[in-house]
Amino acid sequence: MTEYDELLSKSDLLFDMDQISAALDSLAKQLQQDYADKLPVMLCVMNGSVITAGHLLPRLNFKLEQDYIHATRYGDKTVGGDIHWQVKPVTQLQGRHVVLIEDIFDEGVTLATLREYCVGEGAASVKCVCLFDKDHNNKVGIRPEYIGLTVPNRYVFGFGMDMAGFWRNLPAVYALKES
Repeated sequence: MTEYDELLSKSDLLFDMDQISAALDSLAKQLQQDYADKLPVMLCVMNGSVITAGHLLPRLNFKLEQDYIHATRYGDKTVGGDIHWQVKPVTQLQGRHVVLIEDIFDEGVTLATLREYCVGEGAASVKCVCLFDKDHNNKVGIRPEYIGLTVPNRYVFGFGMDMAGFWRNLPAVYALKES
């Protein structure tokens, strides 16, 4: 049995690529309606949302700028800690409409920090698109304005979300089986 097969045997499939694609189509439609005339700055929140951004941005049929921002609470750990800034965007945010692209809205601490940073840089507006929302009530900050799918309050991985630094590349989302 390969490591991949062993991992999947310990996991439940939550969303396959068809379901994820449908959610991305829906998110793109909403963003198209809200930003087609605004020249937004789309900020990919590294590392997790690089796959989400890579699938979402080609679905948008309007002029935009893309950049990235990297602050993390997890690193290769499974539990969040303090915010560590890695990279701030190069694009000037003053007077711009900023859309943060996140993989998952879990506790909201990182997202709240990123929103605060963008507002502090003078953004005209700051909204967030999250492909996944973790189903629990222990969250801080503003709920993302655009959410694709809801995942249970379990350890989830795949499609940008890692397990101990690995498996972001899976074309589906899984949750470890509950013991």
